[in-house]
Amino acid sequence: MLENERYGEAIELLRFLLQCQGQNERNYEEWQALLEWLEAAFPSYSSQDVNDMKLEEESDEDETEITRRMVQDKLSQDAGYADKLLDTVMNGPLTEQTVLALEQLAYLDHPEVDEALKGWLQEQTLHPLLQFRVLQTLRRRGMSGPVTVPRGAEIVEVEIDQVPLNHADFPDAVLQILDRVGEKTEIHEPTLFYFAQELWTQFIMAIYGTTDYLSILDEEDSTLDIWAAALHDIVSESLKGIRDEEQIRSYYGITDTMRFRYEQAFRSLKQFVSAGVDEP
Repeated sequence: MLENERYGEAIELLRFLLQCQGQNERNYEEWQALLEWLEAAFPSYSSQDVNDMKLEEESDEDETEITRRMVQDKLSQDAGYADKLLDTVMNGPLTEQTVLALEQLAYLDHPEVDEALKGWLQEQTLHPLLQFRVLQTLRRRGMSGPVTVPRGAEIVEVEIDQVPLNHADFPDAVLQILDRVGEKTEIHEPTLFYFAQELWTQFIMAIYGTTDYLSILDEEDSTLDIWAAALHDIVSESLKGIRDEEQIRSYYGITDTMRFRYEQAFRSLKQFVSAGVDEP
């Protein structure tokens, strides 16, 4: 957050962490010291929390129109602007600039962008989160129909006009899994739930359209419990350095007959975490 100058979000996170209980005392001292430094260095961010700041921002519709006008103005001033944005996306590392370039491409009225992005998506094996962002960009540009892309070891077909544009757009089964983890952790382990939200948001984008993703959509209670338990387990292990599998499985009623599917879900999450896949 600090590297990307997201000071307001960093302040909000530190305030949240300081309210959590059960952590090492040294952690609280470090968080408090960092929070005080941020509040002193960036008083405009500390004077109001992030929620208040969001209330003062323009509506999504206004932001969309402002972005559209800004992008079109830049294109009118620079005929090569579309090529520059495409170059940032296709040839640079996955950074905040990549995401910003994709956001601008979503509103760029230029005939070559659709085919350039779609062709690149189909022909190259890309970072799974970058793949998903490109799919979102294509949907925002008004494209529809199927596109076939390599996702991990699979080749999947995705309907562009069904790609979720935000977390709330995902099917109810995806959201229910996080709700179940929240029920088990929000009171006694709020820090764990915060990181579970972050991990699940990235993971579900990374596996969109794959066999794992489709398995979640059967909406059976056992499936939702299995994925919720696996998510709880992997985040707990990451934060504490030890795995408390038996206890966590008991929280969600994971029986021995469900054990194999549970281990498969845990392995998928583990591979994602081990790969160090982080969204900018």
